[in-house]
Amino acid sequence: MYVPLLRPLIFMRCSSRYAQILIGFCRFLTAIAIYSSIWVAPSDSQQGENYRIIYVHVPAAWMSSLIHIAMAISSVLFSLTKHPLFQLFSETGAKIGASFTLFTLVTGGFWGKPMWGTFWVRDARSTPVLISFFIYLGALRFQEFPADVASISICIGPINIPIIKFSVNWWNTLHQPSSISQFGTSIHISMLIPIFLIFASFFFLTGISSISETRQIILSFYFQRKSQ
Repeated sequence: MYVPLLRPLIFMRCSSRYAQILIGFCRFLTAIAIYSSIWVAPSDSQQGENYRIIYVHVPAAWMSSLIHIAMAISSVLFSLTKHPLFQLFSETGAKIGASFTLFTLVTGGFWGKPMWGTFWVRDARSTPVLISFFIYLGALRFQEFPADVASISICIGPINIPIIKFSVNWWNTLHQPSSISQFGTSIHISMLIPIFLIFASFFFLTGISSISETRQIILSFYFQRKSQ
């Protein structure tokens, strides 16, 4: 049913309409998320107002991991089908994922400064996130290599995700244990809702950016061929 979307011309035609829908969802969710995170969510009893950076820090970290998985799936599909769109999705994902990971590191630093007295520590969670950023940079660098080599390098990313997730349980770390897990949550619902709203907003923003970047690459390739 959705296989025709993998054809570049059909993708270009349909993606323009889908992008507008995603932009609408993104704006709507962002507006609600900003309102709920600033005016609805209460102050934290221990961290005061400083904790509010969690509303962008945590969703950005989730997106960083999710994009690693999405890129790995695209790379596997490219290896199986050799379809160029899967390769393009992996390439655009590397740029977006690197941006989210860098944003995670920066916001983590601003969150950690008043709590720990420093912007950076070689922590059991912070260090794997930094490694994740370098993996994204490596994926960008490997795009200049043959496609199969780039696909293999991209598949390294998901290996780091369990380390990031469970580092606070495996080792002594300055980071607090996960507030959200499969067994429940230790965070109040009024604080939890903005996190998921901003995560959804970041998710749609990623879709918009990926579609836009892929369209630009296809158009560039088309005009390059036309000029030859």
